[in-house]
Amino acid sequence: MQEAPMNKPAGVGELPPAKLETKALKAKRPGFTDERYTETSYWFENGLRKVYPYYFTFTTFTKGRWVGEKILDVFAREFRAHPAEEYERCIRAGTLTVNYQKVDVDHRLRHNDLLANVVHRHEVPITADPVPLVHIDEDIVVVDKPSSIPVHPCGRYRHNTVVFILAKEHGLKNLRTIHRLDRLTSGLLMFGRTPAKARDMEQQIRTRQVTKEYVCRVEGEFPSEPLSCKEPIEVVSYKIGVCKVSPKGKECLTEFSRLNFNGRSSVVVCRPHTGRMHQIRVHLQYLGYPIINDPLYNHTVFGPQKGKGGTILKTDEQLIQDLIAIHNAENWLGMDGDVELSMFKAKEAVDSQPAAEVPAGAGPRPSDGSAPNVTVGAEAQPGGAASGSGRETGEASVQTDSATSSHAFRRDLMTVDPHCYECKVKYRDPKPSDLVMYLHALKYSGPGWEYETQLPDWAAEAWCDPDGKA
Repeated sequence: MQEAPMNKPAGVGELPPAKLETKALKAKRPGFTDERYTETSYWFENGLRKVYPYYFTFTTFTKGRWVGEKILDVFAREFRAHPAEEYERCIRAGTLTVNYQKVDVDHRLRHNDLLANVVHRHEVPITADPVPLVHIDEDIVVVDKPSSIPVHPCGRYRHNTVVFILAKEHGLKNLRTIHRLDRLTSGLLMFGRTPAKARDMEQQIRTRQVTKEYVCRVEGEFPSEPLSCKEPIEVVSYKIGVCKVSPKGKECLTEFSRLNFNGRSSVVVCRPHTGRMHQIRVHLQYLGYPIINDPLYNHTVFGPQKGKGGTILKTDEQLIQDLIAIHNAENWLGMDGDVELSMFKAKEAVDSQPAAEVPAGAGPRPSDGSAPNVTVGAEAQPGGAASGSGRETGEASVQTDSATSSHAFRRDLMTVDPHCYECKVKYRDPKPSDLVMYLHALKYSGPGWEYETQLPDWAAEAWCDPDGKA
């Protein structure tokens, strides 16, 4: 096993050209190269899957609103993963470049400038639970996704995602995403192994030929008779990933039926007929039966009634700002897994020097509300918070992930960068309650096919909340 360099990536100051992926190239070669899969590896600790830090290059093109602004001003405002002083250091050191050229901190950005930032990347821990295979054949892979694991690379997650785990541990590479689940949602997840199968399944979902069935545990005694909710849902902010019932929203339909009631909470079967963002969670909030541990829609930030009946009594702008403030104050985990907010509070400095102040949720602190700011997957974040539309490039310090049964911590694989902001602080591990939401994709069926997972433990009638709340 090759040991990675301990100080900085090779070629800093003489960065190689980015391997930008065009749409045509992506169509020919979806997924990632073997070099990407082997650039780092995992260790398991305290029930968590952790990733050894590794060097990575984030790239993005200049957005229209940045044109004419100073590069340091843009990073300080848009990419709040780190303080402005860190971005200033990177610019002066030549690890944050424009068109692969070193520039001054006062350099003004132009249209289509390519920004590249070499970072020592730290990923967020996820559950160490395996990703069980439900079905596999030459066309499709179906898994039972554990809660806390994002489907695909986004924000602070890359190797700690379903697609990377399946590639690294099952040899299932270049899978095509057919649909997705939120990071905290568990359950049935399908991938196409061929472009034709992926297109066929996507078309079935788009034309509503697929029946979807979820289970969740909600507060209180849900009505014993089946009911449906047709309230339209509007996206309040794509950036922080929050929705609400609104007359201006898109038409929706979710059918609900109670499975059991334990005296404090109910297990409910949910059948969404449309596929709006957070549809089940928002409709349950509206009905007054939010999922018991939904960190977003079961919160008084929506008002004393937590949004029941669509009553919020604040503007969208105020709701967004309140959500961001609550995250920073409470280490709140309401954002989707694609959201670029870290789950951990700083605990102590690694060395004798005082660590830079890290707010609760040491991720980007949004300026307007999933990235720049708080989502993952909307825009690339060169300052250590990349997302979907940015391009991944650069040479990683390679640590091979050999086929070994031992995933104990190995100090020789732990790289430390003296200039890395995150290397200077320790983060507390997430608690088990941080890693789960009681919403599970139970069954998907379509023309001539059906896939189903087992009911989660928390859906049993005799289940008791370990925290005594449900």
